[in-house]
Amino acid sequence: MPRPASGRILRAMKNQIGMGSLLRPASPPSSRAAPAVGRRWRPRHAGRLGLVLLLLLAAGIGTAWWWGRREAAPVRYVTMPVTRGAVARGVTATGTVNPELTIIIGSYVSGVIQALYCDYNTEVKAGQVCAKIDPRPYQATLEQYSGQLLRDRAILDKDRTDLARYQKLAAENSIARQQAEDQFYLVQQDEGTVKLDEALVEGAKLNLGYTDIVSPVDGTVVSRNVTQGQTVAASFQTPTLFLIATDLKKMQVDTNISESDVGGIKEGDAATFTVDAFPKRVFQGTVTQLRQSPQTVQNVVTYDAVVGVGNHDLALMPGMTASTRIVTDQRSGVLRVPNQALRYVPGGLSTAAPAARVSGAGTDGETPHVWVLRDGRPEAVAVVPGLDDEAVTEIVQGDLREGDAVVVAEERSRAGAGTGLPVPRF
Repeated sequence: MPRPASGRILRAMKNQIGMGSLLRPASPPSSRAAPAVGRRWRPRHAGRLGLVLLLLLAAGIGTAWWWGRREAAPVRYVTMPVTRGAVARGVTATGTVNPELTIIIGSYVSGVIQALYCDYNTEVKAGQVCAKIDPRPYQATLEQYSGQLLRDRAILDKDRTDLARYQKLAAENSIARQQAEDQFYLVQQDEGTVKLDEALVEGAKLNLGYTDIVSPVDGTVVSRNVTQGQTVAASFQTPTLFLIATDLKKMQVDTNISESDVGGIKEGDAATFTVDAFPKRVFQGTVTQLRQSPQTVQNVVTYDAVVGVGNHDLALMPGMTASTRIVTDQRSGVLRVPNQALRYVPGGLSTAAPAARVSGAGTDGETPHVWVLRDGRPEAVAVVPGLDDEAVTEIVQGDLREGDAVVVAEERSRAGAGTGLPVPRF
């Protein structure tokens, strides 16, 4: 009986991969002695095993070729120079520009606004009338109390004259002493009535004077909340008619500092801020007050740090939003490196790339270090970092010099492009 075709195919595959000795049995089985079932089963499963081995071999060769291409790709180090200068640590916060002192002008009496003499941006002097409430009701009340006072004073004068006459007659026993005493008590009552009338007159004068809304300070009107003909009611709460800023050349920024940052802020700290109206201009200020009163919004506690700033050109306006940075610590003229240099970790240093040298104990994963590119090779240098900010870190100790190129990143060139595999970046 001829051998099955699958057996011939199996022998050919064995010869191609060089593994025929592993798959060929010790002695060829006889076609007559072996059962028919055995002849059909063994060649079919052996063919599958050979195909799997062939695929694994091809995958291994492809992987080794790709890694060889990858390792051959040159490494390019991204460096930045070591510099000498200032390092400043700060706290950033958002605040609002306000005048140093804002006076609220209200109304003590109710009535109709008869006239307005001040408007927005009006420069006012202390004592200047800004508005007037209709004075006629208060003038009438003053005249009423003044009339009562004149009447009661006349009664008092008459009773005093009678008292003097009664006392003289009582001394001559011409009238009863009780009549003189009654007249004395009547005079005292008249004196009390006159004092009450005098107080009513003074109160009416005050109310009449309150119909003139005057500025108590020199300043600028920044807000007007009333119009002519409007009725203001001061029965339960004093209405706000004007807001007057004492001096717009002196402003302050009220910043909201979180409780995690407030511990490092103190009065006298330097501060800078910008406003949207002048994005390229940096305003300089100083922390003048750190208020103890907490402000809690949605369980977030903040504190008000007041930053004073000059406004001689009147560029800053009340209500502007300021992005503030308060400097809590600062060093000047120190050696500094970019923060990325302390975070850089070498990755994928291939055999094709220059070998790295190690200086000091900078590669133990615990001692801070930077990698310096010297003679084309990266060298790990142990350092002692000091003050840091968002960009640079002070180097207190370490084998670094101004101008050294510290490695901040690395990348591999796209050598072998066309392989269809991405070149990794680090």
